[in-house]
Amino acid sequence: MTETTAAATQPKATQEKKKGGPRKDKAKPISRSSKAGLQFPVGRIHRHLKQRVHSGSRVSGTSSVYVAAILEYLCAEVLELAGNASKDLKVKRITPRHLQLAIRGDEELDKLIKGTIAGGGVIPHIHKSLIGTAPTKPATKGTKTAASSAAKETPAAASEPQQSQAY
Repeated sequence: MTETTAAATQPKATQEKKKGGPRKDKAKPISRSSKAGLQFPVGRIHRHLKQRVHSGSRVSGTSSVYVAAILEYLCAEVLELAGNASKDLKVKRITPRHLQLAIRGDEELDKLIKGTIAGGGVIPHIHKSLIGTAPTKPATKGTKTAASSAAKETPAAASEPQQSQAY
């Protein structure tokens, strides 16, 4: 009788012969990143948020999904602009220079990322006051310009000083 009672008290899993392979009754685990449709690791971001939070405050699960989505969007935006910059320069590899051109070319990204990018160089810019106007060529005898024909018709207007208009 002791044999039958011992067999009856043991769970069924130990009575049957164990077979190799994955368990069929348990579902395969799905990451929170794949549930949210993201590439960035939601679990890792959640862990880092919990480490950085002050005085034992709690971090909700949706906040880490939201932060991961924002980071993924910003990275995709910067990489797209940097890829366009590298295509314009006919290069297949994105360098820090392309990242610099992409970020400084976009006004909102420039406000967001104000720091220096190592190896990015400088953005070419010439102030408007430094650009001089090209000297105009005098009109040839055979051609009439609007200014020379107006001066011939009204000699009094030509002698008066012209007032500059403020724009």
